[in-house]
Amino acid sequence: MTTERSGGGDPKRSIELLWGLQDRPRRGPKPRFTVDQIAQAAIRLADREGLAALSMRRVADQLGVTAMSLYTYVPGKAELLDLMIDTVYREMAVTDPADGSWRARLTAIARDNRILYEQHPWVADVSTGRPPLGPGMMAKYERELQALEGLGLDDVEMDAALTFVLGFVQTCARAAADARAAEHERAMSDQQWWEANEPLLTKVLDATKYPTAARVGAAAGAAHGAAYSPAHAYEFGLDRILDSLGVLIDARNG
Repeated sequence: MTTERSGGGDPKRSIELLWGLQDRPRRGPKPRFTVDQIAQAAIRLADREGLAALSMRRVADQLGVTAMSLYTYVPGKAELLDLMIDTVYREMAVTDPADGSWRARLTAIARDNRILYEQHPWVADVSTGRPPLGPGMMAKYERELQALEGLGLDDVEMDAALTFVLGFVQTCARAAADARAAEHERAMSDQQWWEANEPLLTKVLDATKYPTAARVGAAAGAAHGAAYSPAHAYEFGLDRILDSLGVLIDARNG
């Protein structure tokens, strides 16, 4: 897994690019590309091949130009990554909650972010400890905070609650991507792998020595058709997270 960090370049240049504040030459030929076109080309590359394949040279190849010419638009890979993140945030689909409750609103937010990670798996591998504060991210943050507005939480709690939910979704997205990668590498599903290795596992895993692990593992395996189900882990975990937030919200309003 490749882990990249947003905000790793020149923050001034990133902010200028994100908000369209960069100086435009008054003379000379019209630029061949827009910054958004470059970001879109980089996103398509990362969607196909992952972050490990992302480089200024590879993006330039996608656009049919030299890497040096690309640097006239974007100063480097770090700033390009900020643009990519903000672009996918700006374009992410937003679904309506099932009802007007805070729980339904947060469920919809979690679902939207889960879909984002499915469409752009590389996003889950980007650390946003220094977020690219562009229009896409700010609109996303504002929209998602609205789900917690008016529930009795203070501002710091609202931010922490949103971070709690989104961090869980990101963790689930990484686990799901790992499961897909393992299945692809083995060229067989988890269920096929367990069935192929069941005779040997039965021989070495003594149920009398590990009674609880054997019982619970067998039950989970029968339920999921594998040792781990990303979908079940997501549904179960999200419900528990919302339950815990419900306790805090009730306490604040009690």
